[in-house]
Amino acid sequence: MLGRKSVGVLTFHKCINYGSYWQARCMVDGLEARGFHGTLLDHDCERVTLAEYRCALQPTLPVPTGRAHFGAYATKVRNFLDAFRHLPRTERFGLDDPGSAQPFETVVVGSDEVWNLRHPWYGGKPIFTGVGLPAERLVSYAASFGNHDAAWGIPDHYAERLKRFDHLSVRDENSRCAVAASTGREPAMVLDPVLQFGRPAPVGSGGYLLVYGHSFPDWYAAAVRAAADRHGLRVLSFGYRNDWADEQRVDAGPMDFPAVVAGAAGVATNFFHGCVFALLHDKPFVTTATEYRRNKLNDLTADLAAARHLVDERIGHDEFDALLLSPLDRRIGERIAERRQEGHDYLDAALG
Repeated sequence: MLGRKSVGVLTFHKCINYGSYWQARCMVDGLEARGFHGTLLDHDCERVTLAEYRCALQPTLPVPTGRAHFGAYATKVRNFLDAFRHLPRTERFGLDDPGSAQPFETVVVGSDEVWNLRHPWYGGKPIFTGVGLPAERLVSYAASFGNHDAAWGIPDHYAERLKRFDHLSVRDENSRCAVAASTGREPAMVLDPVLQFGRPAPVGSGGYLLVYGHSFPDWYAAAVRAAADRHGLRVLSFGYRNDWADEQRVDAGPMDFPAVVAGAAGVATNFFHGCVFALLHDKPFVTTATEYRRNKLNDLTADLAAARHLVDERIGHDEFDALLLSPLDRRIGERIAERRQEGHDYLDAALG
């Protein structure tokens, strides 16, 4: 590490969630590639940990998970815990005691929903606006307000904290509006670290449709199932159980995710990072928005010229099949390349 400047990274790095794991890992890997040594600030809270485990074992609440499936979800949790141990982290400190964290000259806050005031267990925690951290400079990268709509406003005390950041960037239009309206500053718009820094896995067989997510509306599940049947493809459900799939890989850890995306003929998802990983691997995809993920999915697809891939029940099966199985429009790749350059320029200015 001789000659490399250390940068602290503050995010949701221990969520039992494939996207959260990979955005944290890609952030530190991306900093490393740009000449810095990124280290995750290892905040800890027993209440948060228990909430994560409960969500991981019962991901579809209020619809309960059948007892027969607990074992697979428990294996998934263990696989995540093993992956966490290999991330570059500081000494552990209390989530509500940021002053005891390892000091850094610069701390990068983000990505993920670090500013989501409605997050069920992290919402409003002062640490994610830098309060009490032993850091000389605060930089946000691809931060998001998640399902906290900008139209609802930001509390004055929260806005004052954001004003103390030396550089501000967000990953979606909703968050841009929230920051601009509450602070009077225009944040940069950048890509999620997975799209900014991630490397596609080697292309696989393509003999299946990948389903990533849960609690899909009936019309969407039926459309994916029908598309697979029409084209002679298996349906593989990854990370979460969907009974209408041909194969369930509920127990897989985060290290398995990129290869499964790379091997898919197409990706069906209602998760933000399901879309992100499809885009990273240049895979056709179809997504539909839940209320919780509406802002993230609307803004991601609109920003990257992929709005057609966010569908509702009015879509016909021919268009659905084309979106799910035909190559992505070249404009999507061009837009991603533009955003990547903007992200590199932002980090050069913020960290240089």
